[in-house]
Amino acid sequence: MFTSISTQAEIPLDSEQWRLEFDKDGVKIFTMDFPGSDFKAFKAETVLNTPLRSILAVMADPTSCMKWVHGCIASEEVERDNFTKRYAYSVNDLPWPVRDRDYVLEISTQRDPATQAVTMDMYAVDGKVPEKDKYVRVHQQETHYLFQPQGESQTRMTWLQHTEPAGAIPSWLVNSLIVDIPYKSMRALEKLANTDPYRNARVRYDDAGNVVAVETKAEQ
Repeated sequence: MFTSISTQAEIPLDSEQWRLEFDKDGVKIFTMDFPGSDFKAFKAETVLNTPLRSILAVMADPTSCMKWVHGCIASEEVERDNFTKRYAYSVNDLPWPVRDRDYVLEISTQRDPATQAVTMDMYAVDGKVPEKDKYVRVHQQETHYLFQPQGESQTRMTWLQHTEPAGAIPSWLVNSLIVDIPYKSMRALEKLANTDPYRNARVRYDDAGNVVAVETKAEQ
């Protein structure tokens, strides 16, 4: 079993409302209507042919968003209390003439020592980075990554997400990207995690089994 997603989460991990929209190359993508929103939530599932430590190394790199998340054109770390609580700024490219969206995410990471499953809960927050005229700031977004090691060389990934993109944007455009983004991103994540410096990463834990740092080969 996975560790539980945040108690703040409004997206259910398991629900009869999930509808299978896509099933290709080992990636399954489900969508569901989100209460009070014109924009759908999605759940994507796959098994990545890469170990959990390499995936965590990618996640620990604030600039890696541009390398694997489809449509991410800028990313940087804003603030870090420790590995389990971080803040990152990103920009998402959208088709012209729609203005690109930017957002700041609070990222919380938890690990279940019994199952070794890792959960990352991300919520859009305000006040960390000034808004920029050329972007529309997203104020409501929740994303959850759930990673479960499958032996030494594979990791099962579940990705839940819902975004209120703010500003003037047709819901059909956002909903049309729901399959494209997770499918392309998951394939890119698998490829990236198997390259240097991520593939030789080492994860450090505290006495309670929580992740405290991820070190790449260059840092060790």
